[in-house]
Amino acid sequence: MACLNLGTKPDAFRLDDHTWQCIGGLPSDVTIEIGGTSFNLHKFPLISRSGLLSKLIGDNSPNEDGPICAIHLNDIPGGAKVFELIARFCYDVKLEVTSHNVISLRCAADYLQMTDDYGDENLITQTELFLNQVFTTWSDTMNALESCEEVYTDAEELDLISRCIDSLAVKACTDPNTYSMHNPCVDSLTDNWWYKDVSFLNLHLYKRVIQAMEANGMRPEIISGSIVGYAKKYIPLMNRQSSFNDASHSKPVYTPSEADQRALLEEIVGLLPNRKKIVSTKFLIRLLRSAMVLHVSPSCKENLERRVGAQLDSAHVDDVLIPNQGFNSIDTLYDVDCFQRMLDYFMSMESSSIHNSPCIVEEGFEDVPQSLTSVTSVANLVDLFLADVAADVNLKLSKFQSVAAGVPDYARPQSDGIYRAIDIFLKAHPWLADCEREQICRLMNIQKLSLDASTHAAQNERLPLRVIVQVLFFEQLRLRTSIAGWFFVSENEDQMSNINEGEVVRAQEAPWRMSEMRERVLELERECEKMKFEIREVKSKKSWIFFCKRRRHRHY
Repeated sequence: MACLNLGTKPDAFRLDDHTWQCIGGLPSDVTIEIGGTSFNLHKFPLISRSGLLSKLIGDNSPNEDGPICAIHLNDIPGGAKVFELIARFCYDVKLEVTSHNVISLRCAADYLQMTDDYGDENLITQTELFLNQVFTTWSDTMNALESCEEVYTDAEELDLISRCIDSLAVKACTDPNTYSMHNPCVDSLTDNWWYKDVSFLNLHLYKRVIQAMEANGMRPEIISGSIVGYAKKYIPLMNRQSSFNDASHSKPVYTPSEADQRALLEEIVGLLPNRKKIVSTKFLIRLLRSAMVLHVSPSCKENLERRVGAQLDSAHVDDVLIPNQGFNSIDTLYDVDCFQRMLDYFMSMESSSIHNSPCIVEEGFEDVPQSLTSVTSVANLVDLFLADVAADVNLKLSKFQSVAAGVPDYARPQSDGIYRAIDIFLKAHPWLADCEREQICRLMNIQKLSLDASTHAAQNERLPLRVIVQVLFFEQLRLRTSIAGWFFVSENEDQMSNINEGEVVRAQEAPWRMSEMRERVLELERECEKMKFEIREVKSKKSWIFFCKRRRHRHY
């Protein structure tokens, strides 16, 4: 740590709780009052070094037989503690200047006008020379910046804070290997070697350090890593699962007020680089949940929702199940509206990328982008989300439809996921009318149901009869297509010639596969016939009940 010793005389002062005075030497004729602490000193060492004290003592000089001159310096930066050091300097008593006190001394020296006009190598000059040494190392500069909190306003006016921050930014943006070579005490550094040190800064200083590093070319992913760590450290809601009894906590953990956490969270969101995928989706959603609890500003909440929406394809269903704030008997348990907004933002971005990328056209579908990985992932997320919220009796049909229709049909390779969500919704809402049941079933593409899902749907009493018939029809059509395809292969087996060894093996296996396929087809046809028979029985029972009701009505 940098250290500077000023003065040559031994310590010749005594300090108690309220009085500080010189022992021996010149008699005391000036009393300096600072916040209840008195300094009984002689005026000549003071006025020879300070322009302000020279003026104040001169204007208040006592008569020959008058009382001792009293001066009040309650506004001096650093208070009585710093003035004690300055008094030592004026009396040429040994004074140790360090990176922890140099900022306060520099501010107090400026306040007292301790320029070279009042003695060569006065305190302003001495502290400026020492500051240049402080800025050569990271640790000393951090110490100096942290000490700026004690004299923030004065340090800001003298541009000392900006100088510390600029020095830190340059060092952090320097290549770690280069920085290690210039610092023999450091063996090796990584890109995030500075994270822990800056995390101890107060928000206003931390924010300026981050902005300075960004201006100096620090990579966004490194910047975001520091911000994430800072948020986790100072927003308790981000760490609900962490234990406060951890052995690393030697002191009681300070919990900021809700207002402080809200202000901090809003600043954190503003600091995050506006780039996709440099912050994990899980962290952003945790930040969003905390923002809802803390009731942040609408603009901050919207910012977070857009950030999550931009990378919704990497979200997990457990993360997007955000509890509804202020939940009551008429609200859904989970915030479906929030998920809807994030989904809409993702699809708007996806739509713009589709228009700007090559497309392929499939019969019966809209233009489909060549890569559907992200939108397919979101479609799967939507189906899982709906399956979780569908059991909520407060979830309206219109809201379910809006979320389900948020992704296009081409994004779902299979309709099994949306079918499962629809089935859960119908089970939780048995009062829906037949027209509403048919309406919700239009959200799934029956042709994309797997064999297992089709078999389940064909026997599902909660589905409208028309939907069951459609399921049976498309299943039968699929079977016929499969049979036709296998017969086509069988007819062409005799015409195969000049084939390689692998193709011969497959040709030899074809009859066995054909036999297995035929058995499967017969089994499915029997199941279809059985389901058709059950449907006819249901129809006849409904007709008989209707007939009995009409007879009873006529009788009465």
